[in-house]
Amino acid sequence: MIDLPPAEVRERIVTGNRLCSAGPEVVIRDVADGEDGAPVGLRLYGTPDRTTLVYAHGGGWVTGGLDYADEFCRFLAAEADVHVVSVDYRLAPEHPFPAPLDDLAAAWDWAAARYGGPLALGGDSAGGNLAAALALRLRLRNAAREPAFQLLIYPVLGAPGVSDSYTTRADAFPIGAADMHWFFDHYVGRDARDAAGSDLLPLAADDLSGLPPTHVVAAGHDPLHDEAISYAARLKDAGTVVSVQEHPALCHGFLRFTGASDAARAARASVVKSVRRLAQTTHVHAPDTIHD
Repeated sequence: MIDLPPAEVRERIVTGNRLCSAGPEVVIRDVADGEDGAPVGLRLYGTPDRTTLVYAHGGGWVTGGLDYADEFCRFLAAEADVHVVSVDYRLAPEHPFPAPLDDLAAAWDWAAARYGGPLALGGDSAGGNLAAALALRLRLRNAAREPAFQLLIYPVLGAPGVSDSYTTRADAFPIGAADMHWFFDHYVGRDARDAAGSDLLPLAADDLSGLPPTHVVAAGHDPLHDEAISYAARLKDAGTVVSVQEHPALCHGFLRFTGASDAARAARASVVKSVRRLAQTTHVHAPDTIHD
């Protein structure tokens, strides 16, 4: 993959959608950029009379789109009983850091203005990075609407090559250390990383207190494994309610292999169950504003 230009990598990723193209039938509405004031393209799953989860797909900030996480979002809406706002944020290198994060922030503001019930943040891989970074940004800005919880699935949280699992899982499939360096290099230049702070690397934050209940999912065959576990430990030390799911036998991106792997399907089910538990702990009340 790292020998290909981004456009060809995106095409390859799209072909992988067939391995996660199932999912329950739920109410879905696509909202185009600009429609109903949406800042970017969105896909809404389920009905908004419940907790709303603003979700960022994976793909290394360079690939992916609304179809990338479609199956998982369907399961979240059908079985975790949440209303999902999936965000079609702009991609690097055409739109490098912080454009994807700014898009997720704008989608969050859109949902906050639209839905009166609890709001939560989530994402997988690069989307997990964006979700974690936005949770920190919202806390620092004392935002009027902060997340009720956050869901971080095999997230990118630290600088590439720093954690031990970048060495011990360097050749992991389908994402290894070289792939992560490739993604980072397309997302943000090396000379700009130190100044980016927690907007780029949530593990760089000095203070992780005051963050919402967090569910962290880690895969065993993943160069990002150790930073996920480290972030969970730091959150717990800072007083955050944290739950961790480890899947030692699975690889990074296992949600993309549910059509081929019984173990991936079982892991997906356990993640969805955890989200349902988190959503049930939020104080659900009659939404003040519903426009759907």
